Amino acid sequence: MVDQVKVVADDQAPAEQSLRRNLTNRHIQLIAIGGAIGTGLFMGSGKTISLAGPSIIFVYMIIGFMLFFVMRAMGELLLSNLEYKSFSDFASDLLGPWAGYFTGWTYWFCWVVTGMADVVAITAYAQFWFPDLSDWVASLAVIVLL
Repeated sequence: MVDQVKVVADDQAPAEQSLRRNLTNRHIQLIAIGGAIGTGLFMGSGKTISLAGPSIIFVYMIIGFMLFFVMRAMGELLLSNLEYKSFSDFASDLLGPWAGYFTGWTYWFCWVVTGMADVVAITAYAQFWFPDLSDWVASLAVIVLL
């Protein structure tokens, strides 16, 4: 029989531990992006698959493949100049200040529309589970919780 030694993380000195239990602004933004993508996929793909059939999965794969290369290109741009903080900085530097301004405000507007779409989607789910519940009650509850 072999004796096994169990190493416990608490035995290490606090300076050696690199795990911190906190969320940064970036973590919260990535969680929010994941939630927005998930809502869109659940609400949109069900109806799309029922209309177009399973071939829509192939279309999703093609679009995902193209987006992969767009993200790789943005990564290369970021590595070319580490002063960039967002993609509106890309537009400002490469196309001019007007493009950065327009891109920044368009990004903000897209998040406003995404927030409204999430409220509508959550209201639709609430209507499915609670058919007697008014639309405005579910919408107001979501807005108050946010």
